[in-house]
Amino acid sequence: MHIAEGFLPPAHAVAWGVASAPFVVHGVRSLTREVREHPESTLLLGASGAFTFVLSALKLPSVTGSCSHPTGTGLGAILFRPPIMAVLGTITLLFQALLLAHGGLTTLGANVFSMAIVGPWAGYAVYKLLRRFNAPLMVAVFFAAFVADLSTYCVTSVQLALAFPDPGSGFLGALGKFGSIFAITQIPLAVSEGLLTVLVMRLLVQSSKGELTRLGVLVATKQARTGTETETEAVAR
Repeated sequence: MHIAEGFLPPAHAVAWGVASAPFVVHGVRSLTREVREHPESTLLLGASGAFTFVLSALKLPSVTGSCSHPTGTGLGAILFRPPIMAVLGTITLLFQALLLAHGGLTTLGANVFSMAIVGPWAGYAVYKLLRRFNAPLMVAVFFAAFVADLSTYCVTSVQLALAFPDPGSGFLGALGKFGSIFAITQIPLAVSEGLLTVLVMRLLVQSSKGELTRLGVLVATKQARTGTETETEAVAR
């Protein structure tokens, strides 16, 4: 990931585009509602998109027709939920295809499905699960970013294996080859992305407590004796 321009057979490219479209349309509606109801969130939305753009533009050669890189989608999924990240991720991938020759227009649907849809949903699910079991916020953030990154590459491996099955062992053989090659570079990148996302979240906790409280990452609790309010980490929404 990103899968290069023209690398997928036309039928596969179209199929992945069709599969991605409903998620992006739903995400546009969620993003529109968020901006309309909470215009103050625009700055943080832009920062989440920029974080995804910068991280996913850092690519390392991995396997023919693709590359390894961080994704940056875990942060936005935690802050604004996966539907909005589907839009931010699609915008990121579109601009990278047009301006950086990173990915492509014919493979946009496949890249959106792996990085902007599956990645954010997988990371968010892990985040919610860990917080439900009272894991510290930063632990949940780390694993959300880690899983969002790795799940993207698992889906990319599936996409490539479906398009190019091994002549002898078929889909499973190709999946094993693509997955093992990606793992060499992607596991260290996923760990690095998790640590970087934790650092960014720590900065946001210090600088944007009010916004994080509104988004449900932090909640305000009243002290029983003093009646004062403090910002504290709690189970996210």
